[in-house]
Amino acid sequence: MHKSRNSFLAPGITRLSRSSAFSKRALYKKQKVAAEKAAAAPATTKTVKVNGEKNGSERVVSLNKASRWYPAEDVAQPKASRKVAKPTKLRATITPGTVLVLLAGRFRGKRVVFLKQLASGLLLVTGPYKVNGVPLRRVNQAYVLATSTKVDLSNVNVDAKFDDAYFKKEKAAKAKGTEEEFFGEEQKKKVIPESRSADQKSVDKEILAAVSQVPHLRSYLNASFTLRKGQAPHSMKF
Repeated sequence: MHKSRNSFLAPGITRLSRSSAFSKRALYKKQKVAAEKAAAAPATTKTVKVNGEKNGSERVVSLNKASRWYPAEDVAQPKASRKVAKPTKLRATITPGTVLVLLAGRFRGKRVVFLKQLASGLLLVTGPYKVNGVPLRRVNQAYVLATSTKVDLSNVNVDAKFDDAYFKKEKAAKAKGTEEEFFGEEQKKKVIPESRSADQKSVDKEILAAVSQVPHLRSYLNASFTLRKGQAPHSMKF
């Protein structure tokens, strides 16, 4: 049975004094924290005197008066979003040097070589351009088919300048042109900058050296991907 440490010797007389009980309970080890005084709430009302015998001598009035006018419709309040942008996870079957098949876009059906994943989650690929006409471009991994064929890129150095800003197009200012330009009769052909052509050649030079070491790999990259009648993609190994 639990018995108190400071029992009573007689009614009103304890075995230990107050200071002894304090030491026995080791209350001196507990840190005393002073209670913070609650900050006084700002006043929202004030008392004003009111004339007239029947109106009372004073009245409580709000300091912040509500507007007499209010909108006919409720004003939409923006909600704080808790969504956090997560980096795009790269498929396990896609590694640097993997040959991919483009399934959509201008170059659909072409085989390309995967170089690296950009910060936006898009894939940086190249044909190479000299083999199948596909230049350095960005593609979404949702629109590619990974194959088991790989190109050895151990000796290929992909420059860090090839990022999302490198492929950003400059918006041309819309100007009022002539009637021929409006109907497309005088459309100017887009000229590719020399710097882009030089970058393409420098990247493809190292990749072509690696492709030439594998027999029939150049012909494989040049051939377009097609499915014939009776071929089921889900049962095929690429």
